[in-house]
Amino acid sequence: MAGSNFVDYVKIFARSGHGGAGSAHFRREKFVAFGGPDGGDGGKGGSIILRGERQYWTLIHLKYQRHQFAEDGQCGSGARSSGKDAKDIVIPVPLGTVARRVVETEDGETELQYVGEVTEDGEELVLLKGGRGGLGNWHFKTPTNQAPRYAQPGEEGDEGAFILELKVLADVGLVGFPNAGKSTLLSVVSAAKPKIADYAFTTLEPNLGIVEVRDGHSFVMADIPGIIEGAHEGKGIGTRFLRHIERNSVLLFMVAADSDNIAEAYEVLLGELTQYNPELLDKQRILAVTKCDMLDDELIEQMKAELPEGIESIFISSVSGLGIQQLKDKLWQILQ
Repeated sequence: MAGSNFVDYVKIFARSGHGGAGSAHFRREKFVAFGGPDGGDGGKGGSIILRGERQYWTLIHLKYQRHQFAEDGQCGSGARSSGKDAKDIVIPVPLGTVARRVVETEDGETELQYVGEVTEDGEELVLLKGGRGGLGNWHFKTPTNQAPRYAQPGEEGDEGAFILELKVLADVGLVGFPNAGKSTLLSVVSAAKPKIADYAFTTLEPNLGIVEVRDGHSFVMADIPGIIEGAHEGKGIGTRFLRHIERNSVLLFMVAADSDNIAEAYEVLLGELTQYNPELLDKQRILAVTKCDMLDDELIEQMKAELPEGIESIFISSVSGLGIQQLKDKLWQILQ
């Protein structure tokens, strides 16, 4: 995923189709002087539907297709011929897409109304239903009204603006400051090839990798852009990346061994997540101390005593391979 191609937030305007009108037709044939009502029903208007597609990773295709308008159903005709239903517009979206409708309140303000989310391949979410077609006049024939001249008009469609927001689906999310070694770890434990360099914000969008454990088992890991203090207020890349952490089952906190104070760095990371969404604290957490290839066993034991309490920790090095298999096994164990 190139930085310019990753879009995780888009606003679209959609309109479903009107239903076709029913027909008020009467049978007219040679030698049939008084043919009865035979007006057909109108066709259904097209609906606007989101469908989960596993091969999609971004909402960029909607950046250039912000207007989605379905066609109207066709009108009914004689001989009880029903009008043709209009085609639904089915919009492919990545798994983890959340849809909210923009609605105007009584005081003129706007708010977002939750519609639903798509989390599985092939799952569909109807944003707007197409209008039903009107009934033809033959439906309204009664013993006392043998020649109804009335047929139903088609039901109107609906329209509105929607915010589509992608929250990346992954089993394990990497949480850490810029340069904590998240991208390097992902490149070592999976086939993902994220951009890696020694400066802040190398990663500007989530990268996903499949981590193979043992016996054919695997899980999905997401490298999420680095947190800085004040991120929940929009500093740095701000809250843009935080929504992706909400989907992860396990949070792997990563702090570099050369940090001034590992326990303090962990608390800052935890604080940013808490202020963004306190429910993130309910997720399983594990701490990886990274860049440990230059540390000897005595120094590692000394550092262990200074780590924060209440969280399991593992010392790793993506360069030397120290603790990598142990980390993968532990994450798999937690996920089970």
